[in-house]
Amino acid sequence: MTMKSGKSEKRKVRDRKRNHVIVAGGGAAGMIAAISAKRMGAEVTILERNSRVGKKLLATGNGRCNFTNMTADANCYSGNNPKFVYHALSAFSAKETIRFFEKLGIQHKVEDRGKVFPMSDQASSILDVLLYELNASGVHIQCDSYVQDLEKIKGGFLVHTKDGKTYEADKVILAAGGKAMPSSGSDGNGLDLAEKLGHNVTGMFPALVQLMLDGPWFKRLNGVKFVGTAGILDRGKSVAGDRGDILFTNYGVSGPPILQISRKAGELLQQGKEPFLRICILDRMDKGEIRNLIDRRIQSGPEKTAEFNFVGLINKRLIPVVLLEAGLDDRNRPASSLSATERERIAEILTDWRFRIRGTRSWPSAQVTAGGVDTREINPETMESRKVKGLYFAGEIMDVDGRCGGFNLQWAWSSGFLAGRYAAL
Repeated sequence: MTMKSGKSEKRKVRDRKRNHVIVAGGGAAGMIAAISAKRMGAEVTILERNSRVGKKLLATGNGRCNFTNMTADANCYSGNNPKFVYHALSAFSAKETIRFFEKLGIQHKVEDRGKVFPMSDQASSILDVLLYELNASGVHIQCDSYVQDLEKIKGGFLVHTKDGKTYEADKVILAAGGKAMPSSGSDGNGLDLAEKLGHNVTGMFPALVQLMLDGPWFKRLNGVKFVGTAGILDRGKSVAGDRGDILFTNYGVSGPPILQISRKAGELLQQGKEPFLRICILDRMDKGEIRNLIDRRIQSGPEKTAEFNFVGLINKRLIPVVLLEAGLDDRNRPASSLSATERERIAEILTDWRFRIRGTRSWPSAQVTAGGVDTREINPETMESRKVKGLYFAGEIMDVDGRCGGFNLQWAWSSGFLAGRYAAL
């Protein structure tokens, strides 16, 4: 609701000397949008709800800030309008991002799967140079400024904050994030503002998030980690997969491969489907090779118990659970007593263990939001609203989400750069 109170309750801030751009949100997208607009000659103000800008940025890449990925292209992103990202990624690519930060002082290094990190291995380095550039260029930063309402007026906007202030702007860039990691300030408020101005918001769900699974063994497996392969199954057909460190938890599974494929699981759950997770613990061999290996291990130590026979092959805490899952109630039986059916079942579990996915973890655990402002209502070349002249969008607030590995920050940089550039014109 637009606030309409007297001068004693509000202070109007306005500068008509130059095009005044207000950026709602001081995260990655908001900061680069502000820098981009300032470089084009606009007067720029960031309104950030937290006591400091860039709070979420500090948590990226486990505090190291995987700030882009050399392989970033449109195929690395999801949304209801997948072609939307093409122009922004071309206009401000991963190489442009690296050059941008190099000029600010960031030396980079490229690690596995094209992940790009600052040489310092500190996310604070990225934030420090952005803050330096914002301050040096004269961008006004107003922290503890929660944008409560956004009102379209003739020739511009009135931006009302929770502390009773009203700012007048020629253009507004909404860069308030989605709903993931609400502790960082992304609570969906920006989406509400977009809806009030007539935009549609697509169905949203957590992405890059842990999976909750059905099964009786998770309390026993909590904390067990291994390198393996995980995949999402839809009616028995594989629709997503990845490899790496997989971690069992008391509710299901976590780890980089799980986060990577969680988007597809969430999508299927949103559609009312019943996806399954397939885990391959020993993914360097096929089922037949595993079965032959089990036979050889039993032949070389027939006096060992069934449980001890697997010591040195898989994590010791996995062994009793795998045997129980295979139907062995007595794991102290001699290994030589295992039937052909039991050996076959063990080999199957080690290569194709399936769990029904009952859900994903909620917003506080998610790294990114799937869904957001409908991108069909946004000009992909400028990030300007097709519905409200002078309103622009940047970052996670839009229905665009990328894979794990620097892709979402690249989207923040690309979309923010365009939004700032064109809002300043």
